[in-house]
Amino acid sequence: MIKKAFFSSLDFLLFSNLFIAFCAVAQGMVTYYLLKLPPEKPVLAFLFFSTLMVYNLSMLLSKPEQPHKSPFKRVRWIFSHHRLIISITLIAGLCIVPIALLYLSYQSKLLMSFVGILALAYNFPFLKIDQKNIGLRNIPGIKLFLIAFVWSASCVLLPIVEVGKYGISVSLGETLLLVGKRFLFICAITIPFDIRDLFQDKLYELKTVPVMLGEKKAWIFCQALLGAYLVLLILFTKTINADVIGIALTIFITGWLIFKSNLKKNEYYYFFFLDGTMLLQFLIVLGLSYFKH
Repeated sequence: MIKKAFFSSLDFLLFSNLFIAFCAVAQGMVTYYLLKLPPEKPVLAFLFFSTLMVYNLSMLLSKPEQPHKSPFKRVRWIFSHHRLIISITLIAGLCIVPIALLYLSYQSKLLMSFVGILALAYNFPFLKIDQKNIGLRNIPGIKLFLIAFVWSASCVLLPIVEVGKYGISVSLGETLLLVGKRFLFICAITIPFDIRDLFQDKLYELKTVPVMLGEKKAWIFCQALLGAYLVLLILFTKTINADVIGIALTIFITGWLIFKSNLKKNEYYYFFFLDGTMLLQFLIVLGLSYFKH
């Protein structure tokens, strides 16, 4: 009974996309922390609700013909709780509007409108090629980099743009470095999901990185991305402090989790442990910060 209640709660947290929304908040917090700036609650709320809405919309738009027969528990859960997911998505959408109108600057509104259009175009079949209606994810190789860009723009650029209205300026070099490192991190933790979906993506003619490179080269590419992240971290750090140690530790843990992941791992491993590295990154950096005081 306890086990059943635990997994029911975990399914709700993961498959309703509440967990990934909390991960988005954590990534926004990482940005504020690294910039030594106080976090803005409206920005974090916007990240939470926009992530929740976009991820749920993405799933609803990509509904398979027979979701109850899907090999993925997440798909079966979502469409067996169809009304709940629609309700959560509508509530998230309604929460976004006042936050954006009342709190976000004009520049932030423009940025997030562009990011939102890209995120929705990921699944929405607005392009017609060879008599087929496709979304952006069907364009060869773009899926991974589109996801990483959306996350980097939302969790790094949005906080940086928003602090500008208070006269706080973050240099172009520092902005590009933060965006670049976050981009590499998100790319690295996204590829294992594509490796897991390798056979399904081939069936749906989605040319993801693993489909084009093959499984083995895709694993190597993952580790290379994390390696590049570590190199950037070391090259552009003047002193080794708790922040650097925390980020480096996250890189090594993420690399180990990616190494351990394979086709046999269940969905909890991917949606809790791999996605959870985004939350873990914030918790480790925050935890180590107490040693500085």
